[in-house]
Amino acid sequence: MYKVAGKVFLIVTDDPDEQIITVKCEPEHARARVHGYASITPGRYLDKQHWISLGPGPGITKRLVTDAVEDSYDLAVERLPGRNRPRAR
Repeated sequence: MYKVAGKVFLIVTDDPDEQIITVKCEPEHARARVHGYASITPGRYLDKQHWISLGPGPGITKRLVTDAVEDSYDLAVERLPGRNRPRAR
């Protein structure tokens, strides 16, 4: 589990046979990604509107995963009070 100022933005499975990450996502982007990729599903065990899970499969690229993680981090930071926000990365 990865956090920024106590807010979770990334969950990585521990099981090497099931390589899945779960990230925060704006609801409209989450719906588009879930419909656009068979390997992206609503977040496991989390709010299905605000979290998505990505697994290996067709169309899942390193760039897509990187963008999803960076977007999730940015969403978590946006919701922090200004005094708790980390400096620009």
